[in-house]
Amino acid sequence: MVHFVGAGPGAADLITVRGKQFIQEADVLIYAGSLINQKLLTFTKPSCMCYDSARMTLEEVLRVMEDAEEKQWTTVRLHSGDPSLYGAIREQMDALDARGIAYDTCPGVSAMSGAAAALNLEYTLPDISQSVVITRMAGRTSVPDRESIASFAAHGATMVLFLSTALIPELSAELMRGGYAYETPAALVYKATWPEEKTFYCTVGTLGETAQENGIDRTALIIVGDVVTHSGYGRSKLYDPDFTTGYRKGRTDEDSSH
Repeated sequence: MVHFVGAGPGAADLITVRGKQFIQEADVLIYAGSLINQKLLTFTKPSCMCYDSARMTLEEVLRVMEDAEEKQWTTVRLHSGDPSLYGAIREQMDALDARGIAYDTCPGVSAMSGAAAALNLEYTLPDISQSVVITRMAGRTSVPDRESIASFAAHGATMVLFLSTALIPELSAELMRGGYAYETPAALVYKATWPEEKTFYCTVGTLGETAQENGIDRTALIIVGDVVTHSGYGRSKLYDPDFTTGYRKGRTDEDSSH
């Protein structure tokens, strides 16, 4: 059996209870060494065999999984953040399907959640933005033409950009080409939830300058949109005393019933 486990954004204590339990039970652990907090490896039992996938190809990873399955061992494939986001898990799952090896997925706390926590940020604010676009710049790995940064920017929604820190000057230009103003609020979160975490507020137009001045060229999330400054938003209807929900009657409805 193979368990795909989300390790969370960085801090070891942000792994889920279920994820930690899988690690403790694993006979084999394959982890993304360049991205995973090494403290998570201390949860393994002494006999667990650990492999750093940063130095492995997909084929090598699969061979380790096959070998473990032949021995009826339990394998944990540990991915950073939540494995469903930029985790490259589907290709592994399809290969396991072809080999008749069972697997499941344990979700993890995404880096975008860690970044929001670092900024005390709510991605969706009434009257400001009710949608979040999760994407990345095209670089050495392409993205579909229909998913260009400029096309998403035209919506004016909140954007969370992964894997784009090395391309910030181009990113900034694409965001403005798509419709964001130079002054649109933005933020950089470096290594969210790690001890080295750093946060920087800027604008779409000053993203490149901010990153260069602070030496940020990798391992950062970029957040764009008016939610960054959390100003001018509307009050939540859920807790509005005049708004009726399935659990309480609003004041306006109470007054009309008398």
